[in-house]
This record gives sequence, structure tokens and C-alpha cells, in this order.
Amino acid sequence: MSNEKLQEVINKLFDSISAQIPAYRSSDVDWRISDGNVAVCLIDDAGRIYGKIWGDDKVRGRSFYDVAYRKASQVWITGYKTGEYERLVFSDQLNYKDFGIELPDLMGWEGGQPIQLDAETRISCGFSGFKGVNDLAIVKKAAEEAMAS
Repeated sequence: MSNEKLQEVINKLFDSISAQIPAYRSSDVDWRISDGNVAVCLIDDAGRIYGKIWGDDKVRGRSFYDVAYRKASQVWITGYKTGEYERLVFSDQLNYKDFGIELPDLMGWEGGQPIQLDAETRISCGFSGFKGVNDLAIVKKAAEEAMAS
């Protein structure tokens, strides 16, 4: 995928996330976590970073972006979803030393995932602000919508 096309897809992905966030107001758990302050970080295979922060509290948004970046960068380095990678390490199926991320620095929370956009383009995604299962679902849906349009 060309850089121009990738930027177009990422902009659509951000638009889709923007449209999805208000639906989580009705989720007491999700909204209590973030009060609408959420963030996404995307890293392409070339290491270019794309991000966006939503909400009115810049400090909380910054904090959620920090977590989103850590999720995305762990996926970028390892190729595994966050949470899944930790399970593989702690069940001795993977050696963390092979990836260069020390044990205290493992993310552990769900919300980071690789997404294949086309045959040659993969992005590593991290979302933070809601429950991990919702963090994953929001980005997955947004990527599907961005590629369909």
C-alpha cells in the first residue's frame, strides 16, 4: 500500500473510532474508566507512528496515549496481541529474550493487536481507555470500515 493510501486508511480509521466512542457512554464500566478520554496509537511496518487522543482532559488523554503507544510498540516488536504474548511467555512457549522486552516491561493488558490491511500492509495497533476487549473491538471494526470504503 502506498504511503498516501495508508494515510487515507488511517484517517478513515480515526473517523470510525470517533463515531464509535459515544456508544460507550452507556457502558458504566467503560465510561467510568476514561470519562471519554481515550487514545489510539498505530505503527506501520516502517516504524511510522500515527496517533489520536479523544476527550477534554489533556492529562488523562496523555496517560491513555502512553498506554496505547506501549501496546502498539509491543505488538510491533513481537507480532503478537498484548495479553496473548504474555500468556505465551509465562507458559514457556516463547522466550521473552528473543524479543528484547524485559519482563517488567511487558504490557499484559488487552488492547494491542496486529491488523493486516492488505497483502503487504500490516499495522500494529494500541488503544486505551475502555475495557481491553472493547479496545480491541473498536480498532478492529474501524479498520474493517476504513478498508471497505
